[in-house]
Amino acid sequence: MAQKPRSDTHRLGKPLKRAFFDRSVHEVAPDLIGTTFLVGGVGGIIVEVEAYHQTEPAAHSFNGPTPRNQVMFGPPGFSYVYRSYGIHWCVNFVCEAPGSASAVLIRALEPTHGLAAMRRRRGLGDEQSLCSGPGKLCEALGITIAHSELPLDRPPIALYARSETPEIDIGMRIGITKAVDLPWRYGVKGSKFLSKRFPS
Repeated sequence: MAQKPRSDTHRLGKPLKRAFFDRSVHEVAPDLIGTTFLVGGVGGIIVEVEAYHQTEPAAHSFNGPTPRNQVMFGPPGFSYVYRSYGIHWCVNFVCEAPGSASAVLIRALEPTHGLAAMRRRRGLGDEQSLCSGPGKLCEALGITIAHSELPLDRPPIALYARSETPEIDIGMRIGITKAVDLPWRYGVKGSKFLSKRFPS
């Protein structure tokens, strides 16, 4: 018998509420690995994230609030979407108490829901490459600046608890030039859906 696609067999866990994000970004980031992130019913399992905090220069909030990053200084449990290099949208989840200005960048997903829509938006059929990077997953899920500052527990966004705790790799964040020595990147060990492999 042919094996069913993951999208047909993947069961969603309990919906995550905004209170999930009301704690240290360093607790939230690894706890997001294995959860399911959907936008308008399209998305998949989070397999890679990075943590950012106002106290370090790689964070957009490091130099204080601006019209772009204001949501990072507000309450936890909201989205922060920005344009990277003027090309790709990137989505983050705001964490910690108001004023802390910390967030988790969602770097990669394992596609499980709405694969046809993702393939159409990305213009490719390779499941492994659909969401293997922050810009790729935003394109696949149809995320734009219109999705910034939205609550993470109300439509069109939905997050669901993981059904099992995966083995997690920890490493340095990538694609940045400041605070490069901080081991604030987390990912599912051995996942083929990562944006980049973790060093052995």
